[in-house]
Amino acid sequence: MHASQGRSAGLGLALASAFAFGGSGVAAKPLIEAGLDPLHVVWLRVAGAALVMLPVAWRHRALVRSRPVLLLGFGLLAVAGVQACYFAAISRIPVGVALLVEYLAPALVLGWVRFVQRRPVTRAAALGVVLAVGGLACVVEVWAGLSFDVVGLVLALGAACCQVGYFVLSDQGGGAEPPHPVGVIAYGLLIGALVLTVIARPWGMDWSVLGGDTAMDGAAVPAWLLLVWIVLLATVIAYVTGVISVRLLSPAVAGVVACLEAVIATVLAWVLLGEHLAAPQLVGGALVLAGALIAQSSTPRPPSGPVAAGAGAPDVVGERADARL
Repeated sequence: MHASQGRSAGLGLALASAFAFGGSGVAAKPLIEAGLDPLHVVWLRVAGAALVMLPVAWRHRALVRSRPVLLLGFGLLAVAGVQACYFAAISRIPVGVALLVEYLAPALVLGWVRFVQRRPVTRAAALGVVLAVGGLACVVEVWAGLSFDVVGLVLALGAACCQVGYFVLSDQGGGAEPPHPVGVIAYGLLIGALVLTVIARPWGMDWSVLGGDTAMDGAAVPAWLLLVWIVLLATVIAYVTGVISVRLLSPAVAGVVACLEAVIATVLAWVLLGEHLAAPQLVGGALVLAGALIAQSSTPRPPSGPVAAGAGAPDVVGERADARL
């Protein structure tokens, strides 16, 4: 009963995280169209969330001494790495292709669990990945902008690998004193903000945009309100619910549920931005949902032997670390 309740709670948090992450693009697009550079929007998102989480970081400052590698890995991979690689990728290849490659992460997570951790992978989880990836190809209509650019594909794959790091590092709950998940997120955002400051160079940003209005499907929306949405909902809440969900489910299952982010983003763009969905996208969304439901029905199995040390700490038994931004 307890395990079933834990899975239900984990699924609920994973869905909340997918919804929160999925709404980031809908809020960011009007800001970009108003004149902000995409990298500047990402920097505002991460830096704003880092400021919000500063009190949490101070409260869990002992993590700096006890888990420095974990914090550094989360900041570099789960926060900064995903963003930098993704935006670099879409500068060379179509967005749909980049999204599809990035969301190969659940399959890569299964590979990590099976071949690095040497834990058995359920057929339900594997089937869920296949359905979710196939559905994603329909959602992003990958055939509409298919092109081949080696560097762009490598960058998109880099984003996928960084997203694997998100799930792997988020699972660092083993040991006698597991690190507090919210504390890890707080320091990950701080480190990510520092890295993105170097990449985005916000001192060249047009700050005046934030004081005006933006257009959302013909309606005027204050830019600051969209920024609050991106910082609080699409970053702080998204990361907190996502990391906790991985600990309640498993990296493999949570990774498949995370595929819903692309579906949610597409639906929100349809509702809020007037970007209509085609029939293949609707079918693809149903496939992603089916894959997520099948995967979450699988019960995570305990490790069958010694677990390889993760990127965070030597006594850790798992893997976790969203981020999409």
